[in-house]
Amino acid sequence: MQPQRFRKKPVEIEAMQFSRGLSAAEAMVVYGWIEKNTLGSFEPMDVIEGLKPYPASGVSIDPRDGRMIISTLEGLHWVDLDDWVIRGVAGEFYPCKPDIFEKTYERPC
Repeated sequence: MQPQRFRKKPVEIEAMQFSRGLSAAEAMVVYGWIEKNTLGSFEPMDVIEGLKPYPASGVSIDPRDGRMIISTLEGLHWVDLDDWVIRGVAGEFYPCKPDIFEKTYERPC
């Protein structure tokens, strides 16, 4: 059996960059966008420490380092400065590193 080749289907996604230059108000716009379109905010430490299960979707701030956390069905994902936050084709949110985003996505014409 050999690997097969596949091409990514052309789909449009929504994305916002969580860049270093954002003001606190702009960062809250990114947070609010996720919060409004998921199950909302959650208490992070009980989830991080394994005392509670992670929610199916949601957003929080890690009090240990201030990074945004996105909860998905696959687990918790931390958003680093300059990461893009993507809303995928099924409405799910996840972070994407800038170099991967650049290679994968382009603005529609």
